[in-house]
Amino acid sequence: MSIPSIGLIGFGAISRALHKDMAARGRAVRWTVLMRPDSTTGLPPDVTRVTDVQALIAARPAAVVEAAGAEAARRHLPELLAAGLAVIPASVGALADCGFHDEMRALAARTGGRIVLQGGALGGLDYLAAVAPLPDARARYTSRKPVAAWAAELAALGVDPGALTGPHVLFRGSAADAARLYPRNLNAGLTLALALGPDRVSVRVLADPAATGNTHEIEVTSAAGTAEFRFVNTPAPENPKTSLLTALGVAAALEPLLDRPRT
Repeated sequence: MSIPSIGLIGFGAISRALHKDMAARGRAVRWTVLMRPDSTTGLPPDVTRVTDVQALIAARPAAVVEAAGAEAARRHLPELLAAGLAVIPASVGALADCGFHDEMRALAARTGGRIVLQGGALGGLDYLAAVAPLPDARARYTSRKPVAAWAAELAALGVDPGALTGPHVLFRGSAADAARLYPRNLNAGLTLALALGPDRVSVRVLADPAATGNTHEIEVTSAAGTAEFRFVNTPAPENPKTSLLTALGVAAALEPLLDRPRT
């Protein structure tokens, strides 16, 4: 069996963790990463660097993992899908624009490409998919992170992070607005909205000095019943705004794609 190829966009915390995780699984993989020409990020010896998206496509990856931010996802997703590739966007916030999301889905349908949504820091998406056809299905998502994860945002609002004695509400509103305001931090809420429906998920963001990890709380109501999910994730060592589980979720989404024959 030939060694499968994985494409990466960016080699930050998520890509590095994914690279490490796949090695720990004993997966032999050919890696190709798309990076900016001026990037000075060091790469492991088994990762090939390219600076043009067509060079990434030419590597014929079984899937491409976007892990460079919403702007990079919006810029490269059309070409990758047009080439018929499966793309796993870590920056789900790129799909907050419903028009862009619909356009990309239509493009994928024409070319055989795929947008593969992965739970990232969450679970329970199968439950949401099951109740999504019910017109009364609604979800409330609460993101609760340590103050350190939001220090810059709190300071910008004139709030002293060190003076907080209880949870501080940074945001309350729709999943799409949350993803647009905090594109690197609130992909989880938009993932729920894409699974259930953009107008049926409300989001609350808390900076909590008592939080010991990145906590995701989901409350779902529908004619089928009620459900509550709570995930307390260890922050990634290199980026406290990202959960360590995110890279594991991407790896799990990759597995069924790696052994697919490439045409």
